[in-house]
Amino acid sequence: MRTPWEHVIGDIRQLQRLYFTIAAKGQDIGVSFLVPKTKLIYWRTSSKRTPPSTAPIELDGLLFHPSKVIRWLGYWFTPALTSTHHFRHSLSLAQAIFSFVKRLSSPGAGVRRLLCHCIASGLLLPILIYGVDLLTPHSSALRGMNSFWHRV
Repeated sequence: MRTPWEHVIGDIRQLQRLYFTIAAKGQDIGVSFLVPKTKLIYWRTSSKRTPPSTAPIELDGLLFHPSKVIRWLGYWFTPALTSTHHFRHSLSLAQAIFSFVKRLSSPGAGVRRLLCHCIASGLLLPILIYGVDLLTPHSSALRGMNSFWHRV
């Protein structure tokens, strides 16, 4: 039976082999990869009960330490595939944009209700709910999103 570290070392070597295979095939058709922009995350299968590895992986002479979360096409993924990080990030982004939009009108003047509704529906709502087609928000994330939306 293999020790947990042998699994990790085997996984690292397999990843390195796969990278070099993909890079060679890409070079044949004129595609190159920007290795410094690469982020790695260690996904465990249910058969591997060991804790996630923190061992770095070397690709093209650069060391990469595994990330706790990874962003792909605007979705934030964790090894456990929970949605908490993704929706927390969406909520904080929507809150930041809302604070910026509030500063656009002069103090005391305010914005008419119809315009405020249009801004909220067109600008903030898509940011707030981005990802619900793939991920289901956790109850605490939903409470935060609801609270923010009612303030808006």
